[in-house]
Amino acid sequence: MPDIPAKRQNLSWLFVHRWQRATLRRRILVRSGDIDSFLGEGMRSWLRAFLLAVSAWGASMAAGQAAEPTFTVAVVPQFAPVRVYQDWQPLLDRLEQVTGYHFKLLTYAKISDFEAALLKGVPDLAYVNPYDMVMARQEQGYRPLVRDSRLLNGILVVRRDSPITALSQLDGKTLAFPAANAFGASLLIRVELADKHLDIRPEYVGSHQNVYRAVARGEAAAGGGIKETLAREPAALQSQLRILYTTPGVPPHPLAASPRVTQAEGQKIVAALLALRGTAEGRRLLGATFLNDPVRADFARDYAPLEKLGIQRFIVNPAP
Repeated sequence: MPDIPAKRQNLSWLFVHRWQRATLRRRILVRSGDIDSFLGEGMRSWLRAFLLAVSAWGASMAAGQAAEPTFTVAVVPQFAPVRVYQDWQPLLDRLEQVTGYHFKLLTYAKISDFEAALLKGVPDLAYVNPYDMVMARQEQGYRPLVRDSRLLNGILVVRRDSPITALSQLDGKTLAFPAANAFGASLLIRVELADKHLDIRPEYVGSHQNVYRAVARGEAAAGGGIKETLAREPAALQSQLRILYTTPGVPPHPLAASPRVTQAEGQKIVAALLALRGTAEGRRLLGATFLNDPVRADFARDYAPLEKLGIQRFIVNPAP
């Protein structure tokens, strides 16, 4: 009978010998660069498929990035920057989901700083007051996309216990305004007062919020704002104020686009905003930004007539 241990020993030697030869061959193939022979047909097919998949994925990612631009969005600071962020960021997040575009919110502490950036053409999209729309078109070629359907009214507020009951009583008094170029809260009111030959001392306090608080504290005899911003103040503050005068209505703040935003991109953004009117959640997001009922805006119809109101005499050009 064969020697079983000896036979097993011979088989073990044969296996080790063949394994060593295969290993040596693989080393030679790798060193010589003959990777195809080393991998074998099956492995080569798998590797080719893998590389093709990676290439296709990379191409699709590049195409996706090219089709998803990032737009900067500036908002006139009627409120403090933190409030602007709270109101606008949720709407921009929803627009990202709907359009596939990316939006970066730019906030400013002062209206004058916002205007300086706007007239330099910094933001791609901007929520601007009506006369800023006129100036932004003249300076940088911005165009209005959408606006709220309701007209904008400026208001003058006084303390609830103030003896002032008529505009004529403001002659010689200090009035608080958000900024020289704030439209409803400053320009419309100052045009009206000038037409009545009333001489006032304007103080510019940076925002609508600051105006209402200055009047409530007695630091100004009256102050300019708009109904929508007053309605967002705490009830305790509103109860201390009284509306003395309301201006005639004009088309309100539009969301405007710079020439860098193509017509197709602008129309996609408009369509997304208009579609939000159809859901309760969409209306909530729009309402937070004063675009309660957005409609398409038209410069010639909505804003060009403002150039005839005599507002230019009160415009203060932002510092360069």
